[in-house]
Amino acid sequence: MALIVDHKKPLSTCPLKVSAPLGAALAFMGMKGCLPMFHGSQGCTAFALVMMVRHFREAIPLQTTAMNEISTILGGMDQVEEGLLNIASRAKPEIIGLISTALTETRGEDMSGELKQIRARNKELNDIAVVDVSAPDFAGSLETGWGKAVAAIIRALAVPTGGLAKLHQVNLLPGCHMTPGDIEALKDIIADFGLDVIVLPDLSDSLDGHVADSYVPTTLGGTPVAKVREMGRSKLTIAIGEHMRVSARTLQEKTGVPFVLFDRVTGLEAVDRLMVCLSTVAEIPVPARQRRARSQLVDAMLDGHFYFGGRSFAIAAEPALLWSMGKLVADMGATIAAAVTTQAVPHLAELPAERVIIGDFEDLEDQILEAGGCDLIIANSNGRQAASRLSTPLYRAGFPVFDRLGPAHEVNAGYRGTRDLITRLGNILMECPNHGPISAEHTHGHTPAAAG
Repeated sequence: MALIVDHKKPLSTCPLKVSAPLGAALAFMGMKGCLPMFHGSQGCTAFALVMMVRHFREAIPLQTTAMNEISTILGGMDQVEEGLLNIASRAKPEIIGLISTALTETRGEDMSGELKQIRARNKELNDIAVVDVSAPDFAGSLETGWGKAVAAIIRALAVPTGGLAKLHQVNLLPGCHMTPGDIEALKDIIADFGLDVIVLPDLSDSLDGHVADSYVPTTLGGTPVAKVREMGRSKLTIAIGEHMRVSARTLQEKTGVPFVLFDRVTGLEAVDRLMVCLSTVAEIPVPARQRRARSQLVDAMLDGHFYFGGRSFAIAAEPALLWSMGKLVADMGATIAAAVTTQAVPHLAELPAERVIIGDFEDLEDQILEAGGCDLIIANSNGRQAASRLSTPLYRAGFPVFDRLGPAHEVNAGYRGTRDLITRLGNILMECPNHGPISAEHTHGHTPAAAG
């Protein structure tokens, strides 16, 4: 059992947390023909845009109401109306995601109420789905915004199916810790069972790194609005990550489709549970291809445990990714010397670590020093400075990863994804001898903080 510690630091010198509005915008990127719009200052949008462009290395459609001093004081709904009409006439999207920020939430604007009035007096918005999401920066993190956006899309677009017959399909609600490559791999797994799938949101169709035939002012792919309206005809909803529980429950309340929540789909036991679930829904045995992949994973675990056993990891990530990575390395015989995340989630107390710190990269570095070092750090690209100071290798995972090519194509899900992840981590461990205690010259004068 891990002790969850939140120091409530007044200052973050090297932040791990990524804002909730960015998480909401990222979720809308998985909708076809979508153009998200931040209701806030231009700087908020520019920062989120830069982070997504650097991570995916793709053109990112993102707009802003560009509130100034006057609109901040008097209200910015006139700018929302102007922005919606401009987007409707120029980009002609299927859906617009209207996302609040800390600026508008602090002022207390009634975005949902004002939006109803805007739509009532502007008939040109009738054919466009406009989904508003309350996702202020000061509440939660990337996971929070993603989960809120998916739930908002479901509330706005999903419909009860009445007496229509169920289709041979399932719904898939992937968490924000999953890459486009992960989502594509899960779609292939579900197809192996002969099931159709509706993915919400589907980044594997929009941010998978393909080149469009012509310029498109909106997202290049994703889940169509019409597909969201058909989610009520599915036999089951599969949600991945604790932060997707609210979305799955919202869909169940709206359409009556039951859901199963998987805490992760990385690791032998976790993927076994997924296979049993899909086999039950499809009413067929697990396909031979997946059985073969399972056998390959078992072999990779046998090969890799010599290099994981007795080694120590430090992980800094959003809760869902921390849980997934932490459980995997523990399954492989390694220990977790340091664990840092962005928000307190109750189930993290079950992580096989001494403590889980709610903090930043400074907390990660302090915890590693306190533990006497570690063999490998798992974090996004912003962990590279700490890794360099500690002379410890860094495996880049999560968001953002901007100093390596292909983070969107990494696959950690399913038997094959887990096999390849074990191989990647194991190869790094093979290259690096066991770390002894970190010497004084590695700390550059940095002293560990007192234990919390």
